[in-house]
Amino acid sequence: MSDPTFWLVFFSAALALNLSPGPDLLFVLSRTLSGGRRVGVASVCGVCSGALVHVAAAALGISAILATSALAFAVVKYVGAVYLLYLGVQALRSAGSAAALNLKAAPKVTLWQAYRQGILVDVLNPKAAIFFMAFLPQFVRPDQGAIALQLLVLGVLVVLVAVVVECTMVLLAARASSALRGNRRLSQWIDRVLGSVLIGLGIRLGLAERT
Repeated sequence: MSDPTFWLVFFSAALALNLSPGPDLLFVLSRTLSGGRRVGVASVCGVCSGALVHVAAAALGISAILATSALAFAVVKYVGAVYLLYLGVQALRSAGSAAALNLKAAPKVTLWQAYRQGILVDVLNPKAAIFFMAFLPQFVRPDQGAIALQLLVLGVLVVLVAVVVECTMVLLAARASSALRGNRRLSQWIDRVLGSVLIGLGIRLGLAERT
């Protein structure tokens, strides 16, 4: 795979896909606005760790089950939707509660919680599994060695592009959120937006159809 054109097309496609406002990016941005830069980066690490699970599953062929089994897709979909709705309700219930703390105080969501939530948000999204099963094979070259290894390498590269894109977004969002979180009224609106985004993502996932 030493063809420069091949890698130009691959990385261009990976960058475009990661820049699109999907559930992962929206989740990371909402967590950043609510908890700040460190929480945002922890969320990025979480969703990207979850994506690696899908990459491994795609390389092993496990994700094909989600693409062909309506029952498996529905189970994962509804579990993920309920989890997102739970996070959204929690955010709405705690709206503005962090405003009384100064900016050096610990975030209301710990780094471990943000990381764990990010993993679950991605792992419990069956559309992510189907995405890797649909996207990665387009760049597999049968004459370049083991298919599973190629899928694994390409998938990891997509995730690395996601890390760069999402961390950049986190840094930009954190610069705005650090000023906003000290204002109680604006803090309430940030938490309300976070809750609404999570609930919206949950509804969107619950209504998702296999494609």
